[in-house]
Amino acid sequence: MSDIRHALLRRDPLSAAKEVLYHLDISLGSALQSSTGPTPGLEKSTVEMVEEFIFHVPKDRNIQPKRMSCIQELQLLEIMCSYFQEQSKDAVRQIIFSTLFSLQGNKADESRMAMLGKLVSMAIAVCRVPILECAATWLQRTHSAWCVRLAQLLMDDYCTLVPCAISTLQNICSASPRFCCQLITAVTALYDSSSDELTPPPALLEMLVGWITEDPRLLLLTFINTPLNSSLPLGCLEITPLLGLLRWCVKAPLTYQRSRKLALTNGHGESEKGTAYEELYSKLHLSVLQVFLMLQVHLTEQSLIGRLAVLPVESVATLIEEVSRLCEKLTPLPAANHIQLALDRLAQALQVAMATGALLFAREDLRTLCSRLPHNNLLQLVMSGPVVQPPPHSGPFQPNMYPHIHPGRPSVLSPHSPHQSALPSPHSPHPVLSPHPTHPVLSPHRPLTAHAAHPSLSPHAFHPAAVGFPYRPIH
Repeated sequence: MSDIRHALLRRDPLSAAKEVLYHLDISLGSALQSSTGPTPGLEKSTVEMVEEFIFHVPKDRNIQPKRMSCIQELQLLEIMCSYFQEQSKDAVRQIIFSTLFSLQGNKADESRMAMLGKLVSMAIAVCRVPILECAATWLQRTHSAWCVRLAQLLMDDYCTLVPCAISTLQNICSASPRFCCQLITAVTALYDSSSDELTPPPALLEMLVGWITEDPRLLLLTFINTPLNSSLPLGCLEITPLLGLLRWCVKAPLTYQRSRKLALTNGHGESEKGTAYEELYSKLHLSVLQVFLMLQVHLTEQSLIGRLAVLPVESVATLIEEVSRLCEKLTPLPAANHIQLALDRLAQALQVAMATGALLFAREDLRTLCSRLPHNNLLQLVMSGPVVQPPPHSGPFQPNMYPHIHPGRPSVLSPHSPHQSALPSPHSPHPVLSPHPTHPVLSPHRPLTAHAAHPSLSPHAFHPAAVGFPYRPIH
């Protein structure tokens, strides 16, 4: 290996990088063919050679590294694109990609990330599906902090620097749905709506809503294609982008109210844009709820209902706490409608997720977490849960339903009503209805004239229990 290194030192940077890539293809390809067990590991000298001649991290501190010019770097990216496109064996492509861009925890990682961002951006521009598939695997097996970095690089290229280039990114959904699923998960982790700078750009939001509305199953690709016994590294992205998208939908009315308040302070108006955003978030929220129903079918087929939580409880608890803090920062009266909309969406998502088996959450824990949230009728119903049916033959049949938020007043037909005794019972003996002329019940009605003067009644004597229709107090 030392002879190869000395030979590479005498070459120009582009030629040396090409030679290292060729050496990797030969050595790793042959090792993969001869190995019948797990994926063969890399020698330390090979990793050092990659870092020195491709990412320009010198092995010897006394040697000045040779830097490629911008033209040479572009040429190297074209060479990589061509190599991964022409390599017919997927296993070889994956191991070469992992060798080049797996993070090692050293100072070469920054150079790796910079080149990876440029390579994936170029693959999107020229639609190189093999590279996008390798990038999807990288996003699934890398720590979320680095995945967010890659998502930021791509958003800078296609949403910030050249906004009209978003159409190019939009077209890759049909070419590599698996990469798009992982990209959605990464951008939802990037834009967590914690500030105005970390809210989804309008172009990105419109593109993602278009993808998901056209094919909601896109959000479940990674989850369905990942074996249950596969061990993912700690700190990696979530298995689906569902929670990240729910965070967008639930927090959108609150963050919009926050940004609107800031815009009005600066003398700007946001009414038309706000209406367009509300429609997009409504479509996105509906699509996410539909995906939960699709997920229930898959969990049922695999006998995973109640055994596998697709939405982590800790992440849902964090979302509820974030919503609570946002509600506290907003002025209650002007933001009342937006707060109620956010809580409605949260309640719908929690109920559907628990009903479909995606969220394994006890009602008691849910009540504790939601205790700090403002009052919301729908959320109160979700926290209460359905009424448990009594055992058979223990009483008359009642349909399974949610209890009333405000308990109704007892009516005149209620068994607890004081007027119930004046009503005839269906089980009363027939002599009560006998028209006997000497019926003893008629005699006490003679002194009714005493009711003419009614001085003892005050205006407060009215009680709603005597009303024959359901009574609801006015809040």
